[in-house]
Amino acid sequence: MTWRGTTTVSDRIFASLPYLITLMYGIEFGRSVLEVVPALGQVLYPLIAPLAIIYAIPFASIIIFFALFLLVVRNEKISHFIRFNTMQALLISIALFLCQLVIGILSNLGGSVASIILVLNNAIFLGVLAAFFYSVVQSFRGQYAEIPTISEAVYMQVR
Repeated sequence: MTWRGTTTVSDRIFASLPYLITLMYGIEFGRSVLEVVPALGQVLYPLIAPLAIIYAIPFASIIIFFALFLLVVRNEKISHFIRFNTMQALLISIALFLCQLVIGILSNLGGSVASIILVLNNAIFLGVLAAFFYSVVQSFRGQYAEIPTISEAVYMQVR
């Protein structure tokens, strides 16, 4: 669905890059899955290693968030396809941050919720992994990755 014009190969590549940030945030939730399936970690870690170095810098995540939002999403000179995918990746990252807060609150309740937290972490990780691969594949195909609710919010932000 490229309703805002055609997408070039460079547009497709640049549109898929912001999803690496989402994957980096999602890896934190998948520690137990990656222990069980170490081959998955061998595939994912090289993708996010450069970003992990960048995020070792204090406040880098908030700086990168605002840079992407202000310089890419709000810049109408950049193609709608890139802006859409960047905003979608940012919204998924915000959702992951909120999930992290909720899990932090649940972990303070005591040991009785440890199994619930493990299930939540695994579900969030698998959801992020599915959203990442779906979005990147759709971007490389030159099509918009329609994720329910999130894409609707993105369309409201990106005109």
